[in-house]
Amino acid sequence: MKKLINSIKNRINSAIISAKTAIESTTGEGYVDTGVKIIVGVVIGGVILAGLYTLFDGTVIPTLTTKIGNMFNYAG
Repeated sequence: MKKLINSIKNRINSAIISAKTAIESTTGEGYVDTGVKIIVGVVIGGVILAGLYTLFDGTVIPTLTTKIGNMFNYAG
């Protein structure tokens, strides 16, 4: 009986120590940090996509259309 009581006490003490170390731990990454990283990534990705769209829409597509039109111009 005494062994059983000592075993239970040891398990309870081990659980208490584990809980205390988990509560007192200041390492790791929080939810707020992860959320901020995701938001920053989305914003930077949106800015890059907007820049590429402006570049292609204003520079590449009109030039490409003109060159293809000149290639298939049979009149001249």
